[in-house]
Amino acid sequence: VWFTISVNGVDRSKFRKCSDTGFCRRYRHVEDRSEQYSIDESSMEWKDGKLTAAVLGGPRQLFSKPLSLSIIPYESGTVRVKITEEAFRWEPSDILQPEGLLVSKFTPLSESDSSYPAALKTNTERKQVLQFGEGGRGVLAVYLSPLRVEMYTNGVLTVSANALGMMHFEQKHDSQAHARSLESVQDEVDRHGGKEVVDYGEDGLAVYADGTREEKRVEPDTTKEDGSRRELSGDWEESFGGHTDTKPEGPMSVGMDFTFPHAAEVYGIPEHASSLALRTTSSPLSQPSPSAGKYKEPYRLYNLDVFEYELDEPMALYGHIPVMLGHGLVQQPSGGHIGVTAGVFWFNPTETFVDVSETVTGTGRHSHWISETGNIDFFLMPGPSPQDVWRQYSRLTGTQQLPPLFSLGYHQCRWNYRDERDVNAVESKFEELDYPYDVLWLDIEHTNGKRYFTWDKRPFPNPIEMQKNISAHGRKMVTIVDPHIKRDNQYAIHKEAEEKGLYVKNKDGKDFDGWCWPGQSSYLDFTDARVREWWAGRFALDKYEGSTLDLFTWNDMNEPSVFNGPEVSMQKDCQNINGIEHRYWHNLYGIYMQRATAEGLTLRDQPTQSLRPFVLSRAFWSGSQKYGAIWTGDNTATWGHLKISAPMLLSIGLAGLPFAGADVGGFFGEPGAELFTRWYQAGSFTPFFRGHAHHDTKRREPWVYGDVHTNIHRDVAMTRYSLLPYWYTTFYISYRTGVPVMRPMFAEFPNTEAVFDMDDQWMVGSSLLVKPVTDAGATSVDVYLPAEEAHGWYDFRSLAPISVRLGGEVMNVRAPLDTIPVFIRGGSIIPRKMRLRRSSKLMFYDPYTLVITPDMTTQKATGVLYLDDETTLAHEKQDAYAVRQFEYEATQEKATLKCSAVTIEPVPADTGVPSFAAPNSVERVMIGGQSRAPTKVFIEVSPVNGASEKTELEFTFDKNAKVLTIKKPGALVVRDWEITLTYA
Repeated sequence: VWFTISVNGVDRSKFRKCSDTGFCRRYRHVEDRSEQYSIDESSMEWKDGKLTAAVLGGPRQLFSKPLSLSIIPYESGTVRVKITEEAFRWEPSDILQPEGLLVSKFTPLSESDSSYPAALKTNTERKQVLQFGEGGRGVLAVYLSPLRVEMYTNGVLTVSANALGMMHFEQKHDSQAHARSLESVQDEVDRHGGKEVVDYGEDGLAVYADGTREEKRVEPDTTKEDGSRRELSGDWEESFGGHTDTKPEGPMSVGMDFTFPHAAEVYGIPEHASSLALRTTSSPLSQPSPSAGKYKEPYRLYNLDVFEYELDEPMALYGHIPVMLGHGLVQQPSGGHIGVTAGVFWFNPTETFVDVSETVTGTGRHSHWISETGNIDFFLMPGPSPQDVWRQYSRLTGTQQLPPLFSLGYHQCRWNYRDERDVNAVESKFEELDYPYDVLWLDIEHTNGKRYFTWDKRPFPNPIEMQKNISAHGRKMVTIVDPHIKRDNQYAIHKEAEEKGLYVKNKDGKDFDGWCWPGQSSYLDFTDARVREWWAGRFALDKYEGSTLDLFTWNDMNEPSVFNGPEVSMQKDCQNINGIEHRYWHNLYGIYMQRATAEGLTLRDQPTQSLRPFVLSRAFWSGSQKYGAIWTGDNTATWGHLKISAPMLLSIGLAGLPFAGADVGGFFGEPGAELFTRWYQAGSFTPFFRGHAHHDTKRREPWVYGDVHTNIHRDVAMTRYSLLPYWYTTFYISYRTGVPVMRPMFAEFPNTEAVFDMDDQWMVGSSLLVKPVTDAGATSVDVYLPAEEAHGWYDFRSLAPISVRLGGEVMNVRAPLDTIPVFIRGGSIIPRKMRLRRSSKLMFYDPYTLVITPDMTTQKATGVLYLDDETTLAHEKQDAYAVRQFEYEATQEKATLKCSAVTIEPVPADTGVPSFAAPNSVERVMIGGQSRAPTKVFIEVSPVNGASEKTELEFTFDKNAKVLTIKKPGALVVRDWEITLTYA
């Protein structure tokens, strides 16, 4: 039975709120905080660089026994605080990076030490004060009673834990020994009244054999008028949407509050269709009253399939990363203010709710984290700059995988291209229009009855030949491979998985049977290393029939999505192969699947296993950046969804996952020509650039809106491709340092308060400022050009200089339909490739153009270029890469442009001397903001053998545009050389 999704917006009744969730109800509105936890001073012990102690007390109803506390400093500069109980609680052992867990040491401080924070000297509470980190600039104050932890950076309190006394730890106890405190819930009854179910929609409602459909249930509201909870069960058993969670381990929730006392804003905890700066939520923490929050609900972190999601909402979406950054201005002793950033990583993958509120003074932010189970385990990241926090976090969870260059080009996707003829028609149209693109995608309809790793031989009889036709132009293909496996004994994947016992189990220990696109399906247990190894093997060319090395993979529906399950997912009391409940690892399912897929794409490249993978995943968690890209899911063709895509992508990026994008044009609905064009422009300046559409929509290729729009779209694509050297270099910097590719404004201008909550414009790397048009009919936009120093800005297209008064200013900029406002920061050198090609692969040998926009004060500029083979892991395995730095400096008498090697820190300890003989030369140098022409220009290339020689170069000078162009320097970018401009 073919089921068509009705497009009417998200059905909120399918998804739980805090009031529907027992552990959140119990701890969001805690009025009595008199019973606090404390550290048993007599138990404190120093061992192997860490502090351990017993934690006593806490609310008596939690069956409190002593808890175990450990506080560990790491060489990365982070501090880990972990609180556990005696009973076992599962936690992932393969998410954190070993190199990020190299233990450093604490140095106890006394008040006489110069590093002792002044604010602590007047505090008489019992505490341990400990110095840590590079240069000893970090200080940790551990208070004994009540338990509280404060982190100071350069003498300033940046973040504290349990300052509000909201910590809780429900300890595991025997259900037979303690009566259930709340009334029990009836077991799930037959929802279907004996009717035969033939399908389930993505809304979770059944389709019956008689042609009727299940009616939606209305759940009772469990919230009182004052916002407090009604006493419903939920400790030992809980029902929602006709499904019962048996909770065999009982209540095991944990929670903690974190305060950023100087943060003007807090950011992170993606993914939500909300602003970059986290809005406040209505909770007891809210100031001036509990109802003062922007949102009534807390932010929810629980991976879910929420198609056509609504905007300006803290609802859970497809993936989540439990990282929060606080940023604000701090008074300097010498006067003035400086921006300071700190971060918290809540290392707990179970379902979590987070409240955000202002501090009483209004100068900081509180957050309250409530998780269903797991341990209290968090990392404090001292910063003090945004770049420092990203470096510290990436040491813990890894940096962004360096993607193959083709994945940074344009991707053309649709649910679904019908057959090989359709694919060839799309490919031919790109060719006809001289329109660059790199990847063509196939959705679920390419398979044989939604059996993944297969092809429907009627529409796709020759998949290898089809791929060869695409790859002949340097392009790739992507096919979808989802986690649900059709229960069909004639399907080899299912048969082998069932025989080997590779599936997730239900609470009774039998293979879980849920409903998704193929109908009855089971789900592979990707939490198990053996299953991941087996799955990786399915991508071998002799196993995945019809595949080639030019075929890559899309993992969708991996929250996991189960149409007839609770909240369109799997029951929490399901188990993995090792008997661990789904509630522990639900949020990790997507990352483990993406990891296994990425490993499979590399292993299939025999015998070298050197081909870089590309895997797109919908679900994600901390660490997903190591395995590929993600996108923001099933958005809608509205101006609102275009607007929200920027803050969503900025939030995901600053939480450590830079390779992200949103479906250009919107997945659902019909974008008009103007909306599609504006979205295409905006998408071209985001890391992952893909057009995608639902099968019920009209065709959405970039030429369907007529010649005027086609020419605009083609120009946008050509600009994207000309900037691929800059994108690739920026991804390399992210790969080395953890810094996002698409950056919020405060990342580059941390002392400018006006940009702290700005999310409608952004930086690509450190040099490009992008302000897309996101309103219908608009032909101009207001752009804020920051100026912490008098660097100045340049128009991206014309290189016209733009002077900005110190402190920054707003400018109204013309933006007709064919223009997206983009600016280059003064002091930058941007590498570009200007020759039009069909795909990125065909640009490999092309020469570079260097675009220089000198700092308007110093007349200096710098830039970096990264080079490797763009497709393999040779940059890691054989150090086959090059990093080149360009330095420009001008005086009254002369100007110089130097090219030399540079190292991007940090470099792994096992890295050798990089070497890559790139064949590319420099064909052009363009310098903006020039008021005069030089008398002569010459280049001197460092010799390999013998003496160097100077060669005079030709140039042109456009007096009106103030642009100097040096023609054909011809020097290889991997050689050292210097261009000199002399002025009479």
